[in-house]
Amino acid sequence: MSDAYASLADVLGRLGELTGCPGRLPEALDVADLSHRTGVPVPVVVDLLAGGRAAETCLPQRVRQRLDFIRQTRRRPDGKRYSLGELAEIAGTSRQWFSEWRKSGLPSLAHTDRLRRFFGLPAGFFTADEPEALHQALQPVLRGLEAEADPLLRLRESGLVRLAARAPQMNARQLATLADLVELITSSERTGS
Repeated sequence: MSDAYASLADVLGRLGELTGCPGRLPEALDVADLSHRTGVPVPVVVDLLAGGRAAETCLPQRVRQRLDFIRQTRRRPDGKRYSLGELAEIAGTSRQWFSEWRKSGLPSLAHTDRLRRFFGLPAGFFTADEPEALHQALQPVLRGLEAEADPLLRLRESGLVRLAARAPQMNARQLATLADLVELITSSERTGS
């Protein structure tokens, strides 16, 4: 678990630099969204963002909490909560088995995976401990802030900068294709598309 806290601390440090709010990340980030995506309660997300620790939970307790979290936070298209029967149907089991899983916290992996996929939840949603879940949810936030801080980052990561550096070794057809691509990008910027 200490590795999860160390990884999270690294990400929090980088986010603090990028947001200009070191030590005040709960003010700079969407805590409710992070909670919704991770299944970690808002107060725990706030504590973790501030460098604190979450209470230790065993796997069955964590799975039970995340099952209850889904029931409390996810809504049907009509805005109502999903019933236990509907969640059981989504999971591919009976209501009785689903109720038993909620008590024991030990559903089958196949059934939790069906729930996870149905609700568009990340891999490990039911099993990741709180720092792991938050670390995973912060990755896209970090990438977005890094891209804003360094607009060429996406070009470097995609290999376009290396491609442009290889221009002297390209044949005429390859150079023409590269030039067409650059023209397409710059013309769309000029027209505002």
